[in-house]
Amino acid sequence: MSTRSIGTTKATEGGVSTGSSPLSGLKLLIALDVLLVEGSIGRAAERLGMSAPAMSRLLAQIREQFGDPIFIRTGRGMVPTPFAESLRARLRALAGEAEAILNLKPSANHVDSAGFSPPALVSPPQPAAAATQPLATRSHVLPEGMPSPEAISRRLDEMARSNNPSKRLAKHIVTTGAGAGRTRPLTMAEADDAMSIILQGEADPIQIGALLVALQYRGVTSAELAGFARALRRECGCYRIASGKVDLDWPAYISPRRGSPPWFLLSARLLARAGHRILLHGLGSNPQIDGAMRILGIRTAGAMTDAIHVLQNEGIAYLPLPGISQQLQALLGLYHFFQMRSPLNAVVHLLNPLGATASFLSAPGTAPAEILREAAKMAGFRNLTVLTTCRDVAQATPYRAMPLMRLENGELQEFIIPSLKKTPATRATGLTTLEYLEAVWRGTERDETVTTTIQSSTALALYTMGRYPNWVESYNAAEFLWKGRQKF
Repeated sequence: MSTRSIGTTKATEGGVSTGSSPLSGLKLLIALDVLLVEGSIGRAAERLGMSAPAMSRLLAQIREQFGDPIFIRTGRGMVPTPFAESLRARLRALAGEAEAILNLKPSANHVDSAGFSPPALVSPPQPAAAATQPLATRSHVLPEGMPSPEAISRRLDEMARSNNPSKRLAKHIVTTGAGAGRTRPLTMAEADDAMSIILQGEADPIQIGALLVALQYRGVTSAELAGFARALRRECGCYRIASGKVDLDWPAYISPRRGSPPWFLLSARLLARAGHRILLHGLGSNPQIDGAMRILGIRTAGAMTDAIHVLQNEGIAYLPLPGISQQLQALLGLYHFFQMRSPLNAVVHLLNPLGATASFLSAPGTAPAEILREAAKMAGFRNLTVLTTCRDVAQATPYRAMPLMRLENGELQEFIIPSLKKTPATRATGLTTLEYLEAVWRGTERDETVTTTIQSSTALALYTMGRYPNWVESYNAAEFLWKGRQKF
């Protein structure tokens, strides 16, 4: 993205000219400060007394100036990028200095020859104050009894320095869940600290629920996911990324209510037969998954060390979450109390327990996929594909366009695989789901729709591992593997 200097802008946005004066650039900083506080273009526009389209144009200028998206749109609104978060404290300091200047009064003791008295010099804000929680722009009149942003900042700063884990976690909860204008996302370090407290058994159950619900309601950020993932990988004893233990990490956290067959397991088995080491990991017992793995001869490992042994002998293993972390399994079990997902349902896709060189992930849409990819990069991943057309597991949807969010050697890439024209399904009557899956694998039943799904998933996995330079060659290789599967 190109960068444009504020000083050369001649347009008028929101009724304020952005001419050549360096001070004109302050308009963009003011707009960014309000956007960070409000988290909404409409509310920010109302705060500044301008129209929403004018605020949108200001946001476009801000993005171009910094070469950063600044905000990522989620189903629950906009969340700041890590770069935008890094500007928050500096913008608060700038706002504080501006307010101090506006509150200056002439001094009666210093009058120049023209009759004007110079204002007293104002000391810049102390770094320590700017480093505390930058919660909100200052209201001209605070409601009676409402603490000022500075008072809240001092209180949270005291909590942050406490050695009491419960108080530290309370600080993280109020930071992200205190309400509009008085909240901000957690930094990666704060999210790491919060999850470490939970995993070490030092959190009250009410605190755990409060944090997870607050984050889910607001929309989790990439920095928060990355911090959670870093803490989980450390506390669970996961192997470093690209440790050489496995080629591809393939999370499969499938809902018990999922009705479609797990065709991705056939792709995983196909890759293992071709010599690639594949680790699958997911929730505990699932009748459909367990039955399909019995048919395909995929063994379940009880722990990470057991999974390494199975991989060495068979090239593929399934590791249930309890074998990675009983605590994380219990935390995901809170779904039954909330009746909604939490950020942990996304974090488990970043576990990569054996430190695979590449990861094949899934996300329910483009915005969640962008957040997941950014979190993975922050957590140290360098090669991955996030498939945006499914939620629980990366399984190809060849009859829908497949947008891919990728990391290749740490570089961001994305493109769309066009959809194919769907042919009528030919599923045989009288067979159960698992019986039909076995019949397709053994070749006694032919279904072009299913075959294309399996080959596409195989091709995506090959492409993710970097075995082939493009999608066409990856798909041709996958088709060759499928046709020759009985020869292994």
